[in-house]
Amino acid sequence: MRVSAKVDYALRALTELAASPPGYVKAERLATAQEIPLKFLENILLELRRSEIVASQRGAEGGYQLAKPAAEVSLADVIRAVEGPIATVRGARPEDAEYTGAAIGLRDVWIELRASMRGVLEETSLADLVERSLAAQDAESAKADPAPRTNP
Repeated sequence: MRVSAKVDYALRALTELAASPPGYVKAERLATAQEIPLKFLENILLELRRSEIVASQRGAEGGYQLAKPAAEVSLADVIRAVEGPIATVRGARPEDAEYTGAAIGLRDVWIELRASMRGVLEETSLADLVERSLAAQDAESAKADPAPRTNP
């Protein structure tokens, strides 16, 4: 599976929003925090707004926020919003792929692959991703700053 920069940036920006305190967050802050080119991010946020994953507000107190709780937004929702279907074969649904001879079983492999990817992506929410990130940060902190040993 190839994950595009667009999907990667969308997920990073939304994870940043999900981890932020309630309220609107400026696109500039998201771009800076996740090292995403601002213009590219603004286009992604527009697509996410159209898909009702984020809400936006103009003005000094404006910015972006999740349109629904992070636990209700799956990674699959985000991918579909910015890229379309999860897995295609030459731009078509795996069920529509036609093969002959020795390659005839390939169609079933593509269908199984899509089902596996969907399973992971649909069952993982933005809230899950934030939780994983916090756990990983805690683990890195523990490695960097181990507790001092005491002599018995």
